[in-house]
Amino acid sequence: MAENQLGGQQYVLLPEGASRLIGRDAQRTNIAVAIAVSNAVKTTLGPKGMDKMMVSDLGDIVITNDGATILDEMNVEHPVAKIMVDVAKTQDKEVGDGTTSVVVMAGNLLKGAEDLIEQGIHPTIIIKGYKMAATKAIELLNKYSNTVKPDDESVLQKIAQVSLGSKNIGSDATKAQIGKLVIKAIKQVMVKNNNAISIDHDFIKIEKKAGGSTAGTELINGVLIDKEVTHPGMPKLANNAKIALLDAALEIEKTETDAKIEITSPDQMQAFLQQEEKMLRDMVDKVKKSGAKVVFTQKGIDDLAQHYLAKEGIMAARRIKKSDVEKLSRATGAKIVTSLEDLTSDDLGFAGTVEERKIGGEAMIFVEKCKDPKSVTIFVRGSSQQVIDEVERSIQDVIGALSATMENEGRYNIGGGAIEIDVAEGIRAYSGEVGGREQLAIQKFADAAEAIPKTLAENSGMDAIDTLVQLRSKHKSKEGKAFGVNVYKNAISDMEREGVYEPTKMKEQIINSANEAAQMILRIDDVISSRSKGGGMPQGGMPGGMGGEMD
Repeated sequence: MAENQLGGQQYVLLPEGASRLIGRDAQRTNIAVAIAVSNAVKTTLGPKGMDKMMVSDLGDIVITNDGATILDEMNVEHPVAKIMVDVAKTQDKEVGDGTTSVVVMAGNLLKGAEDLIEQGIHPTIIIKGYKMAATKAIELLNKYSNTVKPDDESVLQKIAQVSLGSKNIGSDATKAQIGKLVIKAIKQVMVKNNNAISIDHDFIKIEKKAGGSTAGTELINGVLIDKEVTHPGMPKLANNAKIALLDAALEIEKTETDAKIEITSPDQMQAFLQQEEKMLRDMVDKVKKSGAKVVFTQKGIDDLAQHYLAKEGIMAARRIKKSDVEKLSRATGAKIVTSLEDLTSDDLGFAGTVEERKIGGEAMIFVEKCKDPKSVTIFVRGSSQQVIDEVERSIQDVIGALSATMENEGRYNIGGGAIEIDVAEGIRAYSGEVGGREQLAIQKFADAAEAIPKTLAENSGMDAIDTLVQLRSKHKSKEGKAFGVNVYKNAISDMEREGVYEPTKMKEQIINSANEAAQMILRIDDVISSRSKGGGMPQGGMPGGMGGEMD
């Protein structure tokens, strides 16, 4: 029960079991929690980053170094920790990559803010300085950016390799192969509107099946459906197939209201069954008349209808997910028909082959060799469920990184921490122009930007301080502007020559998201938890189940 004094009189503000943190205590605790979250994921940053293993209550295992996945699986309880998790999720949703970087930068912005608060600088001044620094940082990012055309696959491949660099999914050759597959997939589904490019990730389907090796991952120029042909008598292969997509059932529909049919003789029963049979036969005849050789429906197919379809040599699959039917429509050019009465040859799509194959002991239908598919499938293979799950996360990161580049006029920056050093240098010069106490916050923002190359150096076993000093020295000369952390050589080197490129949009999102999260947490000076005892907010600086030192 929280109590206060007013004019010598005691009054009760909060219910029994409630807790409250005020002023510096609230700020100190919140910042400590945010830094703990940042420390929990920072060792995963970069190609030499480590993986985390998360084990759920049910014993499910997730092994990954994807920042958003780690934070999501950690199931944190502290409200500030949840804010940090949301920042990573936003980064993942908007760009698809850079989830660890955004959390690391947010943690370092708050660490810098804590130093300034200890010196007596008010949080609102720090927030104002951070806003000014973030605006300047975006300006510098675009100033130092380069552009790539969708046809320049060599640069796109380098952007893909940087995204895949930190993933433990096989050899460099396998990563290069996956990068090429994703580039092909994106170029197949992208839509050009004047000079603008839009890419709908939903039309790049990722289907996975344990078995084989990661090198067996392939791009299907069409759609892979995790279903089997409904009847054993149906063909398992159709070449140059005309395809019907239905949102209608090939079965006798039940009436909406309860109906009772009275049958008084065997003849009436026979007539009733014959009528049902005729209705199903008519449905199959309509499909046959349209010229379709393959039928996919979102609804069911009666056993008798399956028999008639098999006799006509028509392949069919039922209860297909709505999203898969939409992908089939984009890939084959077929229209989704909601009534068999309306099915005509004009509604049919085309695929070079439709085939049921056994993969890992389970039947799947491959719809391939479509003319100009606007929906494609990446079929992921791997030795275990954990491996294919990590490959899937890696592919989604690459799709995000390449889409972010191509949708943002092809803008990209030099990676390996090189652009962060340039941005930090520009922000420090800008802080001198600003003056006042805000310049101290702007300088702390520059330090937070440098946390990326610093963490890359730490994770590869290099001396972080020496690396930063060397990089700053190099970037003061024109020839050294592209120098960054080469984790493979444990030295600094020219990242442009090494082909380390990252999307400008990803860097912009990191700066904006980290800055906004830091501002939100800094504004909090009163944390009130009115939940009852036993279910209250954690009082300490660490969220439940989290460790990590504060550095």
